[in-house]
Formats: sequence, structure tokens, C-alpha cells
Amino acid sequence: MAKRNQSGDRGAPAAGGHDLRFVADEQAALRRVATLVAQAAPPQAVFDAVCAETGRLIGATTVNLAHFAPDGVNVTISGWSLRGVHVPTGTRLPLDGESINALVQRTARPGRVDGYGDLGGPLAARLRALGVRSEVGAPVVVERQVWGALIAGTDKPVPLPAGTEQRVASFAELIATAVANATAHAELVASRARIVTTVQDARRRLARDLHDGAQQRLVATLIALQLADECFDRDPVGAHDLLRTALGHARDGLAELRELAAGVHPSILTNRGLRAAVEALAGRGPVVVDVEVPAGRYPPHVEAAAYFVIAEALTNVVKHARATRIRVRVEERRGLLDVLVSDDGAGGADVRGGGLRGLTDRVEALGGIVRVESPAGAGTRLTACLPLTAPEEVFSPSTG
Repeated sequence: MAKRNQSGDRGAPAAGGHDLRFVADEQAALRRVATLVAQAAPPQAVFDAVCAETGRLIGATTVNLAHFAPDGVNVTISGWSLRGVHVPTGTRLPLDGESINALVQRTARPGRVDGYGDLGGPLAARLRALGVRSEVGAPVVVERQVWGALIAGTDKPVPLPAGTEQRVASFAELIATAVANATAHAELVASRARIVTTVQDARRRLARDLHDGAQQRLVATLIALQLADECFDRDPVGAHDLLRTALGHARDGLAELRELAAGVHPSILTNRGLRAAVEALAGRGPVVVDVEVPAGRYPPHVEAAAYFVIAEALTNVVKHARATRIRVRVEERRGLLDVLVSDDGAGGADVRGGGLRGLTDRVEALGGIVRVESPAGAGTRLTACLPLTAPEEVFSPSTG
């Protein structure tokens, strides 16, 4: 059986001019890749540069970056080799057998496989077919999870020197930063797209509600007034009835407009502040709500965000939680406004649901964060932290 191990040893200290040059070359290579990461270069450019820099630095003949997909598949993201012996980009193979990839994924530590001659598994078989004899590898850890591995190998009979896997680990850390940056950027783009979609949907709903409600009331009012005017001289009683009809349509239309305006931005929030608006909101629901909100005023964008967080949370509780009591608490601390909504309901809230996703997008657009704790059978606790200072850049759907 070929030798396989994992290593925490960084190797013997460098000695002599050759070793000092190696250290200098290593630092220069790391700086070049770190510069690409800092400049937010496209992820694929970073991945390709890391593979090439790693291979040239440590004397490998092949380097691959692999991603460990949730379905147990090893996906090759990037590759470099001297003689075309790296696994091609896009290759998908089961993450099983005894390859270095499987070892790193299992241990979450740097390691090595010093011979592929008799190892099992489709990935090991592919490497033998390419002529790769041995490999070292280090995990790429993103948000405390092993996202993948940076793998360096050789087609020579002698394995790469002891401690090489730790040098590979330095480049793997830069890969992790690039992946985290790319993920954050993708999430930001997706969040902005959802905000745009939400705003467009809201505008369409508002236009439809205006057309089907207040606009129809206004048309009916105008028709009744026109008919009253035409028959005023010849039929005063009929004209009077038509005037009363027109008045009824006008009142109904005004009530519908006020209801629509409250859904867009309640006037009580503008005129009297967050506490009054939340108390009014709490008083309309079927569940008892304990409200603890300071009487002070906050920046309008913060008050609006806090109000709609609370409104969405209360709606979710009433619809899904089977709660008997809800607590709403707002507290100011160190430049933040903390909003807490908790209940004694069934718990198990779907944090990926559309309502919570839209709420999270709204808060994160202001530089805030949302946390949801909802263990089954133990109620739900939603917390939003909103900066009280204006964010440097708040995405505007009208300009985005």
C-alpha cells in the first residue's frame, strides 16, 4: 500500500543562500497572488494564477484546484502543468477512494499521498492515467467549512519534499479569501437583484390596486356627478340621490387610498414616530403584543426599516407560529438600533422563505444584519441590527 499521511510540520528551517532565495521567491509569489485578491480580480484569474505560481515555486509538474460539491463530487476548478498532466477544468469525479482530495476533505488538514500505484477510486485511477505518481494538498477553508483543496503533484518517481504541503497551504489561504470575496459579491448582486424585483413587483401591485380600487371609485364618482348635473333641473330628487351616491364613492375611494398609503409608508410613522406606529400595528392583530419601543425619533430610513421588520415579523407569527404572545423590543446602543421580535409559538421558521429573505435584503441594504433563531417547539426570535448613521452606499433601485 502506498504511503499516505497528513502533516502539521512546516519542515526544517531554511539554511544557505539557495533556501533564502526560495523563501524570497515564495514571498514574491504570495504577494503577486495577494495583489490580485486585493484588487478583486475575477475569481478564475486568481485560481489560475495560484495554480501556476504554486507549481513553479515548489517544482511540481501539476497543480489543481478542486471544489468539494455538496453532493460528494470533486469538481476541478482550475489547473496547471508542465506537460499537460493536470486534471482538466470542469472534470467531475466522485470524492471517494484514497486520493489526496479525499484525505484532505476527510481530515481538513494538509496531507500527502506518496504513491498512486495501488490506490482505489476513480480519481486515483484518473491520476494514474495522466502519469501523476504522488501529490500533496491543503484544504481551502471558507466560513469554517472545507470548500475544496489545492493539490500539487509530480510525475517523477520521487515525491515532493517533506513540508511542501505547508507551502501549498499558504496559497490555499489566498484561494479561500478569493472564494469568500466572490461569494460575498455574488450574494450582494443577488440581493440587489431581489430588491429591484421586489420594488418592481410592489409598483405593479400598487398600480393594480389603484386601478381596481380607488380609480374605479373615482370613475364612478364622476359618472354619478355628471348624471346629477344632467338631471338637476328636471329631476331634483333623482339628482340628490345621485349626489349621495357620488359622495359614497368618494368616501370609499378615500378610505382605499389611505389603506394603500399605509402599506407604502404609514403616516403615523412619519408624524408620530416608531413607537406610535408599532403600537398601532400591534393593536390591530389577534395576538397579544408587548411593545417596548423608545419614544425618541430616529433617521427616517431607520424608522421605516425597523417598522417593516416588525410588521413582517408580526405577520409571520400570526400566519404560521400559533403563538399566544409576542414581544417587540427596540433598543439603541452604540450607534445601532436593535429590533427584537420574539414569540412563544411553534418555531421551525423557514429562514429561506420569501418574507424573511426580503426583510434581510432591506436591512442589509442599510448596512445592517438579521438573525433568526427558531428551534422547533421553542418559538422564534428575530433580531435586526440597524446602523443609526447613514450607510456610505445604499443601493437605489431607481439608479441601479
